Amino acid sequence: MPFPLKKRKKAYLKGIWAEKIAGLYLQFNGYTILERRFKTPFGEIDLISRKGSYIVAVEVKTRATYEKAALSISPRQMRRIQNSLSFYIKRCSSLDLRFDVILISPWKWPHHIQGAWFPH
Repeated sequence: MPFPLKKRKKAYLKGIWAEKIAGLYLQFNGYTILERRFKTPFGEIDLISRKGSYIVAVEVKTRATYEKAALSISPRQMRRIQNSLSFYIKRCSSLDLRFDVILISPWKWPHHIQGAWFPH
């Protein structure tokens, strides 16, 4: 079954590209990138950045449209990111936390949603 592997690799490379674009976008807007593809026992955070007093977990989604990208974030994924950021900050400090999403769609500027969700 070589076809699914090629498709999976193509999706992986597209994700890497989108994360690079999102990182450049954040840096251009005054954020400092602290971690990329940060892995924990709970899951992975695409980007961890800092701006002012905020530590920001950024989920990067790329789809054909912003709407499809936004709808692809599940509540389960949000919980995994929240738990992963909690794991990260135990190593760092007690700064404010925020969960952002950057939506990537072909031939459009990245769409940054600050405070996309709040932990429960």
